[in-house]
Amino acid sequence: MADPATSVVLDPSSFSYVVGIDLGSEACCFTVLTPQKQVVIKPRGFANAASGFHQLQAQLARLERDPSRIVVGLEATSRYGENLFHFLQQQGYHLCLLHPRQTHEFAKQRGLRAKTDRLDAATIARVLLSGEARVGYVPTQHIASYRELVRLHTRLSDEIARDKNEIQGLLVVLFPEFTQVFADPCRMTATAVLQAYPSARTIRAAGVDAIAAILHATAPHNYGRETAQRLVDVAHQSVSSGLAVEARELSLQIWCEQLRSTQVHLEQIDAQIERLLSDDPEAKRLQAIPEFGQQTVAVLLAELGEVARFQRLDQVVAYAGMDIEIKQSGKWQGKAKLSKRGSGLVRRMLYMAAMRCTWLPGSAFGSYYHRLLARGVGEMTALMAVMRKMLLVAASLLRTGEEYDPTRVAPGPAG
Repeated sequence: MADPATSVVLDPSSFSYVVGIDLGSEACCFTVLTPQKQVVIKPRGFANAASGFHQLQAQLARLERDPSRIVVGLEATSRYGENLFHFLQQQGYHLCLLHPRQTHEFAKQRGLRAKTDRLDAATIARVLLSGEARVGYVPTQHIASYRELVRLHTRLSDEIARDKNEIQGLLVVLFPEFTQVFADPCRMTATAVLQAYPSARTIRAAGVDAIAAILHATAPHNYGRETAQRLVDVAHQSVSSGLAVEARELSLQIWCEQLRSTQVHLEQIDAQIERLLSDDPEAKRLQAIPEFGQQTVAVLLAELGEVARFQRLDQVVAYAGMDIEIKQSGKWQGKAKLSKRGSGLVRRMLYMAAMRCTWLPGSAFGSYYHRLLARGVGEMTALMAVMRKMLLVAASLLRTGEEYDPTRVAPGPAG
């Protein structure tokens, strides 16, 4: 729903009332306090639905006719509060999103260990009154669209990797020789065969004609009867144990079907992301960086959001978890490591882009990387430096609107 990592401090004294809302999938709980911490409405519940929203609005309207004089605090928890947030925003209330960690630490410091909806609503209100509350960033519809797509893309990509591992694992016992014919058993043609005949025994029983028909239907220009004959021949020589064969055959068929289905969905997401990028001037600036592919650009736009809200570029670095953190206790001092706060997806994509630059001809970031190595910097440390440099360049382009200039990536000796 929102991203509270970059924020501004809220001044509760400028409002008439402070409302804390604890969100739930079906029901929510709210309480109302004055800036002087007097309880006006004790914690009470309402439905997370239109009827509940109007009930809440009616009770708040009895206290203050001007909704802008009321600040409402919610935790940024999944999607549970998105509809309520936008309803209250449209009514003119001042909304404040809090990171769950902020409310948890506030309660912990004050010994509020019990956790109920009523206590959570009161805690949220008291965080707002503490003067320490930070108003979270709510992405625009454009950024929210990027986020929805790239996060689903990541989940489906991870599912595809899992599906492939399952297919390869089952083939080890059902038909270990399959890869002698199809080096990649997870390609569409191979899975089409396996979905129909998921073991050495079923391929032997099917025969050459049946296998050739599938190959012709799936990839008529790449495979034919000769490939089908080779597959049947190796099936006759298979060392498959035959243990739990029917159950494993069904498992393999399901994994093959699921893999193909997920791949189709991923293609749909890729097409939607491509349409978003094609109409986005900011995307075109980032796409001018040779090391950035479509997914890298989409992730940066999605996870960084409106970069103009950052006062300094080092805040962008910290936001992405690329800042350096050193643990220290007394005389002991640990190694410098990335803080790894914020979006792990940004770091994952930057890491892949940094790896790409090490072999990409003419890469400005690659030159920077190799200069660091020449100075004796370790490979991983150099990669981290490149990732940080890439992030700074991308943020600068988004912030200033300038075009990418590779000569400005690391002018002169790396320092």
